[in-house]
Amino acid sequence: MIAQILAVAIFLVMFFLIITEKFPRQWITLVSGLLTLLLVFGLGMQLDNHFFGKEYNSWLAIKGTLNIHNIFTTEFWYAVGESESSGINWATILFIAGMMVMVEGMARVGFFRWLCMCLAKAVNYKVIPIFLSFMVMSFALAMFIDSITVILFLAAVTVELSQMLKFNPVSMILAEIFCANLGGSATMCGDPPNIIIGTSLGYSFADFFMNTGAIAAICLIFTVAYFYFVCRKSLVSNEEIDVSKFPSPSLAITDKPGFVMSCIIFGIAVVLLVTHSVTHLSVATIGLGIALITIICAGKHVKEIMSKVDYETLLFFIGLFIVVGGLEQTGILELIARFIEKISGGNLYLMIGIIIWVSAIASAFIDNIPFAATMVPVIQNLAVATGASFLPTMAYALAMGTDIGGSGTPIGASANVVGTSVAAKAGHPVGWGKYCKICAPATVIVLLISTVFIFIRYL
Repeated sequence: MIAQILAVAIFLVMFFLIITEKFPRQWITLVSGLLTLLLVFGLGMQLDNHFFGKEYNSWLAIKGTLNIHNIFTTEFWYAVGESESSGINWATILFIAGMMVMVEGMARVGFFRWLCMCLAKAVNYKVIPIFLSFMVMSFALAMFIDSITVILFLAAVTVELSQMLKFNPVSMILAEIFCANLGGSATMCGDPPNIIIGTSLGYSFADFFMNTGAIAAICLIFTVAYFYFVCRKSLVSNEEIDVSKFPSPSLAITDKPGFVMSCIIFGIAVVLLVTHSVTHLSVATIGLGIALITIICAGKHVKEIMSKVDYETLLFFIGLFIVVGGLEQTGILELIARFIEKISGGNLYLMIGIIIWVSAIASAFIDNIPFAATMVPVIQNLAVATGASFLPTMAYALAMGTDIGGSGTPIGASANVVGTSVAAKAGHPVGWGKYCKICAPATVIVLLISTVFIFIRYL
């Protein structure tokens, strides 16, 4: 009882502090994780054992939450079945770290800027074709590369093109943000919640691609159509533009040998991810391997690449997993699963609806990463009660809810914050009203399509 109260209190305070953004979020989760180890496992469990006759084992709880022993098992690197989901998910940490190193290597040589300029040139610098093609490109890139990175470079190029072509870039940036979040839902490596879900439940790249990928592809058609009809008037320019004066895309490449190697490394990463259900190489192995290849090929630029890796996010994950481990070890997540089962009355349609829509609404206002990490053990417990065969359906519903729900508000996903910040720095501030007016209806449309698709295909 005491351990449960302490675990919930720490979790709620952590969430509140993350939302308020008063302190760096990595320090919030790390301190919360330390308090979980000391107060929940150290003090709370001992008091429960003494006063309430519980049978908590503090050492086993700490060991299970830190989960360090899992790194030294064969299954961690060569996974045939499900990986360990309790506590810190080190496979997620290593995979994200590896992808960060690869992406920074690609950014250094000008890959993203070159790609954007090539696409703009291919459509002869026409605003509406650029608008449509950038949405599709944002979707496609976010399937394999972190959406924050995709938006960071895509929004910057959009602002540059808007200055050349004399149009307001806000609508285009918002469309790119939405499509990046949608593209991230299509694969296991596209969005951090999917990485957490996939590594925790033992799902492969192909599993996500054939399921959430199919939903995302259908939704992309409606998304492009929606943004075209809503935003086309704001992208019209009345000035004549001399496209012959535009810089050549090749000028964006800062290191040609490095550019070629980055393309090869990216291709290797995609192949390994697509085939890892066949090769049984875990995402931890793939992430670490890609990072090592990038470092070896970077030569004298290693220090530059490594200095730009987002270590704060990795620390954020570690602290977060410890706090969620506290909820899991004290049985709180099992209680939540029982509550969802009770209010749904065992109705699978209602249960799936609750998972996808509650996930979406929550992710619109709070970080979808901790929410996904919290919900994975919940849906595992739900699957025990309703039948293990429904676990994949719940997992895909959770993935779509957390990934798409984050598009609903300016703070729902990190890509939203980055994209609107780039627009604001260019003199085009985006308030809540403007953002929600354009993106909130699109979010509802995609969630409705996703819900209907899941009901028809799986139930």
